Amino acid sequence: MTLTTLLAVPAAGAQGSTPAADEIVTSPNVKHLANIPATAPLAGTGSLGSDLAFTGDYAIAGNYLGFTIYDIKNPRQPAITSQVLCPGSQNDVSVTGNLVFLSTDSRRSDNSCSSVAQNDGTKPYWEGIKVFDISDKRNPRYVTAVETDCGSHTHTLVPDKRGKDVYLYVSSYSPAASLSKCQPPHDKISIVKVPLKNPASAAVVATPNLFPDGGNPGKPGSIDTGLVTATSGCHDITVYPSKNLAAGACMGDGVLLDIADREKPRVIHRVQDDAYFAFWHSATFNNDGTKVIFTDELGGGGAATCNAKIGPTRGADGIYDITGRGDARRLEFRSFYKIGRHQTDQENCVAHNGSLLPVPGRDIMVQAWYMGGTQLIDFTDSTAPKEIGFFERGPAAIPAESGGSWSSYYYNGFIYSSDLGKGLDVLEINDPRTDPAKSVRLTELNVQTQNRF
Repeated sequence: MTLTTLLAVPAAGAQGSTPAADEIVTSPNVKHLANIPATAPLAGTGSLGSDLAFTGDYAIAGNYLGFTIYDIKNPRQPAITSQVLCPGSQNDVSVTGNLVFLSTDSRRSDNSCSSVAQNDGTKPYWEGIKVFDISDKRNPRYVTAVETDCGSHTHTLVPDKRGKDVYLYVSSYSPAASLSKCQPPHDKISIVKVPLKNPASAAVVATPNLFPDGGNPGKPGSIDTGLVTATSGCHDITVYPSKNLAAGACMGDGVLLDIADREKPRVIHRVQDDAYFAFWHSATFNNDGTKVIFTDELGGGGAATCNAKIGPTRGADGIYDITGRGDARRLEFRSFYKIGRHQTDQENCVAHNGSLLPVPGRDIMVQAWYMGGTQLIDFTDSTAPKEIGFFERGPAAIPAESGGSWSSYYYNGFIYSSDLGKGLDVLEINDPRTDPAKSVRLTELNVQTQNRF
């Protein structure tokens, strides 16, 4: 039987049944190679896996309790090199050289790693960016912290044009009159400048307002009836530095930005889709920088939206072509993509974080779908995206281990998935359509900082 024929056989979920609790199901071209469960001190109450970054032979995995550095020199046998206990959701991570940046988007008593939750927004609290030195991978060292308004839900590393500094575009949202450091309106991002020779002097240098008109006002409703979240900042920004472009996923809006001046990003074009998009969550350019995939995190990542009731066009990817030139560039909608395997009502499932595979001449992406697992998508034809492989588990046998894949990224021949409850998974895809990517070797990868392959 040919590979094409094998892939035509539907998964168990598509046949009307679902995998058993914790049962692993894959397409024939995907193998599950390894798993490292959440491990103390980043295990137990409060432990949730978040984003991933890569440097050399190491993967860095965020967790609401801190971060872990994994040795992935042998991807089939990854090992924990060190763990840092430093609570503060979401602890999304990025890396450059020997520096790791950590996002804190929860009110803490101070900026130390021994802080405690400070939920009363009228009392002194801290949230923002923390900086660590990982010159010694076994003993990361805390360097400094930078406070940002409304915290740092996510951040994006943006290199300058001289190689002397990096910028962090900090995305945060949900202001409230009861929060002393997160007052409405909050239609901006924060830009932190980090001098690479003196990272301890990192500081906020700009807070550009991307939505002077207030952005999308939102639409009341529910997951079923079509709730649209009002824009009050951005959730995530992906940059393509060599093209001076960025794509912002900003709650009720998707935006295309010019970042030629790193400290003064400009909105070129803005799109809304109140009929289908509830929450613009993240963005991925194709390698040519001529397309953007935006994800809709319908239900906030905690709801079961991969089912017949919600349908194939909500909680999905929206694929846009970039047309025109210069300030006349526009985001033009082409199609939706959503996994076809219906999940149970016990499985949160919606479009989430993914990355490109470096396949010449093709636009292929691997993507996390929470408990919908990990999906491989070919969107070379932006009007007709198609699945080319997948990995998923059945409903979690232990409720505390539920959540599914937060991020699924391709790095140096393998797919790494950060699971909210199950820890780190390593996958391999063997397929003529993706095999060319195995010859590409990177020394560093921050997925929201895209470089041309």
